[in-house]
Amino acid sequence: MTSQAPQPRLYLEDLHAGLLFECGTHALDAAQIKRFAREYDPQPFHLDEEAAKATFFGGLAASGWQIVCLAMRMIAEHVPIAGGLIGGGAEVSWPQATRPNDILHVTSQIMEVTPSRSKPERGMALLRTEARNQKGELLLIFTAKCVVPRKPRQTA
Repeated sequence: MTSQAPQPRLYLEDLHAGLLFECGTHALDAAQIKRFAREYDPQPFHLDEEAAKATFFGGLAASGWQIVCLAMRMIAEHVPIAGGLIGGGAEVSWPQATRPNDILHVTSQIMEVTPSRSKPERGMALLRTEARNQKGELLLIFTAKCVVPRKPRQTA
């Protein structure tokens, strides 16, 4: 893990549709897949190469939840929303299985920004995150509504 200079925190007024965040890469190997599966998703296609051959996946595949967790870590490190990433609902899909030795490349993009009508101190941003492998194949689509604060008012 490399250290980087802290990014300035972004408020609702700083966001706009189309704003793109490069969230980095993560190399995933069989050991990581099995370790996560043993603890959180103990199914044969996540735990054992031989057993996985006889399943829908035809081989070892990462848990989709592991890919969401990895993406969330990368989003948290690279999308500097003031007050943190506070979810207000999400949708997730996995167009294709993630395999051992895939290198995940994660990007997040602001799709829309909506000021709150009832809570003037905040609004919502719709954030679409994608994870692709080294071949450019789409592995994860994670779309989340995030609560984002407005810039604090300056008092005279």
